[in-house]
Amino acid sequence: MRKRFFRYLLPPLGVGVVGAAVFLFLFIRPLPVEVTRPAENVPIQVFGLGTVEARILSKIGFEAGAALVELNADHGDRVKEDDVLARLYSAEQEARTAKGRAGMVNAAAAVKMAEAAVGKARAVLAQKKQANIRRQALVARKTVSEASAEEAQMEEEVAAAELAVAISDVDVAKAAVEDAKAQFAVEEVLLDHHVLRAPYDAIVVQRHKELGSVLSPGEALFTLVAPGTIWALAYIDEARAGDIRVGQPAEVRLRSLPRQMFAGHVTRIGIESDRVSEERRVYIACDRCPESFHLGEQAEVYITTGMVDKALLVPETAIAGFDGMRGTVWTVEDGELRRREVVLGHRTLDSRLEITDGLPEHARIVSVLRPGLREGRAAKVLEETSP
Repeated sequence: MRKRFFRYLLPPLGVGVVGAAVFLFLFIRPLPVEVTRPAENVPIQVFGLGTVEARILSKIGFEAGAALVELNADHGDRVKEDDVLARLYSAEQEARTAKGRAGMVNAAAAVKMAEAAVGKARAVLAQKKQANIRRQALVARKTVSEASAEEAQMEEEVAAAELAVAISDVDVAKAAVEDAKAQFAVEEVLLDHHVLRAPYDAIVVQRHKELGSVLSPGEALFTLVAPGTIWALAYIDEARAGDIRVGQPAEVRLRSLPRQMFAGHVTRIGIESDRVSEERRVYIACDRCPESFHLGEQAEVYITTGMVDKALLVPETAIAGFDGMRGTVWTVEDGELRRREVVLGHRTLDSRLEITDGLPEHARIVSVLRPGLREGRAAKVLEETSP
């Protein structure tokens, strides 16, 4: 009877012993954990994706419309400011300009005629004045009639009026000269609209039309870019963009040159963020630009916003309840596990966060979360993970 009792009791007892052993092994024994250690000279960087763009990019064309008769530039050409890039058919406008030039000559001749008429009118007035003086003297001696004297006086006054008219004609003729000059200047400007010149030192990105094409006023013929204004436009998550400032150093990696990093600096931060993607536009000017560039090429941008001399960094995966400023971490204190709410600072590119406050002295932070973490449980530090 007793043997039968032990035979039935032995299996449950064995299961209980095994369960107790498992429980002690999993929950009572010291839990091996990995902890972090302080890191030195940690760069704080922000990453963004973007494209290669240009600050000065222009689509240029003629202000007049006509057939294209001359082309002096094509894709990839480097041009200097005021270089003639193209010309339009301009025979009609050249004729108008010649007519304007002739109008200036005619107006100048009219001025000379008017000035000659003034000289003639002055001479006639002097003659009439002398005749009037003689007639008035003869009237005083009763030699001639008073009617004759009055006629002489009237002729002098008419001559004076004619002189005034002649002088006015000179002013009118001079005004006509200025009008002819202005009209000629307008025709010259319109003629110059048939010539397309480079507005600045540039590279031709694209030529949109060929010889013989009839262009409308304002229609684009060339796309130009100023090579000294090439920059990278990066889109930065607003959550990471708060510490970015103009002048901060940056590095750019082009998709076509993945093994090279090009140094640059932040030159502009967009005032308006993208309301859909919640990203901020940041422009990076290169300090050492590549020999060639391709607008629109994808670029990776790394902006250094600061440097921390000494910091305790913990992986974001080891933080619970992170709200952007605070979070809860597991620590090892006097050989036991504890949960601590800490204040968090900078974030690194590899998703580690700086602990700035809330950590007791000599406490070490668990860097890898694993099953079995429990408040007050004994812990055994395996090793300190390198930053």
